[in-house]
Amino acid sequence: MHGVSVHISPERWLRQMFSAQAARDGGVIRRQVQDVERLIGRDLFESELRRRGYCAVENAGQYVVFCNAEPLRLIK
Repeated sequence: MHGVSVHISPERWLRQMFSAQAARDGGVIRRQVQDVERLIGRDLFESELRRRGYCAVENAGQYVVFCNAEPLRLIK
């Protein structure tokens, strides 16, 4: 996450992430795993996803967050 201060509170970071237009519309957002771990930690991130009823996948150093409660189907 370029340009984001490491001094941002975890609560503010989460609020900003989930206030993105795609998140508000029930769409998909991406975040780098290293940024999540550095800024808020994996445990808090996963807890917030569960609290909101969202799902995410991790691939190639990215989290892809599905900002809705719809079921996922993995296509291989």
